[in-house]
Amino acid sequence: MSTVVTIIIALFVFGFLILIHELGHYTFARIFKVKINEFSIGMGPKLLWYDSKKTGIRYSLSMFPIGGYVAMAGEDDENDDPNSFDKKPRWQRFIITLAGAAVNIVFGFLAMIVLTSIINIGNTKVDDFIDGSKMGYEVSSSQSGLQKGDVITHIDGKRVKILDELSYEIMRRGYEPLDVTVIRDGEEIVLKDVVFPTDEQQGQVFGVMDFKVQRVEDKNIFTVLSFSWNKSVLIVRMCWESLFDLITGRYTFAAVSGPVGISSAIGSAARAGFASLLYMVALISINLGVMNLLPIPALDGGRLITIIIEMITRKPIPKKIEGMINGVGLSALLLLSVIVMVKDVIQLFV
Repeated sequence: MSTVVTIIIALFVFGFLILIHELGHYTFARIFKVKINEFSIGMGPKLLWYDSKKTGIRYSLSMFPIGGYVAMAGEDDENDDPNSFDKKPRWQRFIITLAGAAVNIVFGFLAMIVLTSIINIGNTKVDDFIDGSKMGYEVSSSQSGLQKGDVITHIDGKRVKILDELSYEIMRRGYEPLDVTVIRDGEEIVLKDVVFPTDEQQGQVFGVMDFKVQRVEDKNIFTVLSFSWNKSVLIVRMCWESLFDLITGRYTFAAVSGPVGISSAIGSAARAGFASLLYMVALISINLGVMNLLPIPALDGGRLITIIIEMITRKPIPKKIEGMINGVGLSALLLLSVIVMVKDVIQLFV
């Protein structure tokens, strides 16, 4: 696959996910009859635009597909229009603000249902061990007592129901010995200090799942929905825990990726096939929704916090103060985006 095709696919994915995010805000703003000035996909200089004579809304496409916005009257300043955002009840403003992230998360779940329907899915029953000597591994979990036929239910006390949860817990925690709870011959057994092989990437040490699990043969609508739900919840948890691990130093800054790094990952997924690309789209969509809910100024989560404060105090936050806070938050996010982009570009050539 050529670089040009990869870029086109990445731009399409980014553009689509941003589009449905902004459509979430836009749809509920229209439902609650909020005056909308502009609906934009992308940031920066405008490439194309259309002014609706019926609604007065400007629909625009901007140069950089790294964001978008729905500009509503009274969103960031005082406005006398009775249909401005700031004149609407707080519960309506809360729903409008939440809608973008919610649409991304719901779309990710729906994409996961499609993906789970077309691929093999695995449970947590150990089927066979991988010959680690061929991969340079000096240890095997089988040496710590794990056996073929064991159904793993917990990793260090953390419940695992599907293969994805199992592999993630081993990857995240398996750099040190783990307690593994299994069902063996109908009996629950706790295997103490199970040692897994490890691998190092970008300065971080990860545990390696050194065995295969059985496939789910009787796949039906219920198993598909169950697996899809568990996978989607896992992605949400991965997002939060990755952020926590980054703050606490478990992961280094090298693990952070921006549009350039994500575009490279999208290209790799596209080359691997439709299923890999669909998983990447679901992963990005859910992460986009979750990250937008972080309580950071200039993100949806930051605005939700201000609305919640208003609900509690029964007093509006002065627009000037809110604007200053959002301005500082936006500047910090843009600076971080530039730093991450430079890092991603450098990594492409090293």
